[in-house]
Amino acid sequence: MRQSATAKKIMIAAEALFAEQGFAETTMREITSAAKVNLAAVNYHFGSKKGLISAVAEKYLNPLVTTLHEAISERKLAQVPGTISAEELLEMLMRSLLKIGKSKQFALPVFMRLLELIYMKNQEELRNAMVARYGNSFSEYVELLRIDSAVMSDEEFFWRLHFLLGSIVFTLSNFQTLVAIEMREFERVAEVERTLHRMIPVLVAGLQARAEHTPFTRL
Repeated sequence: MRQSATAKKIMIAAEALFAEQGFAETTMREITSAAKVNLAAVNYHFGSKKGLISAVAEKYLNPLVTTLHEAISERKLAQVPGTISAEELLEMLMRSLLKIGKSKQFALPVFMRLLELIYMKNQEELRNAMVARYGNSFSEYVELLRIDSAVMSDEEFFWRLHFLLGSIVFTLSNFQTLVAIEMREFERVAEVERTLHRMIPVLVAGLQARAEHTPFTRL
């Protein structure tokens, strides 16, 4: 459904504030003040702050899902022998994230903060809504990752996936801080594309490492 001019103004203001302050810290009054609209406008167009957050989530997750599906379909049509490797699949994901990042200056920080929010203990409603809306859309991608991962239990794979997600979210959520640290230590300026590319071998190794069942030894 096409958004009204007011709804667009609210979304633009909300994304900028979410990127700067975070979702929980940003108030409705701050959003409407930045958008220069009436306080009741958020409720009118989105139902609530949660509805606004869901709209922001859809803005980023819809193109991510579409781009991943297109990349997987193109790879299958190419009829290259063998399964799609974990490295290829992660390259697809990184390209999809990079595409989101190019759409707007603060797009990736907003998206990463959103993923952090979804996993907070008091956000079960939002988390369930996102899983219901997008769980099936990501199922093929996850299944393909599983095929090229080490042999492991479902429980172990669950944790590997979340280690992968956590690495991406931490890196992109704190990217500007990491850029500043690298500049101070090495006098080099990091780029998002290069950083995403650097992550791939680390994440692949995490998926393909042998499952370890021996607990830490207490010294």
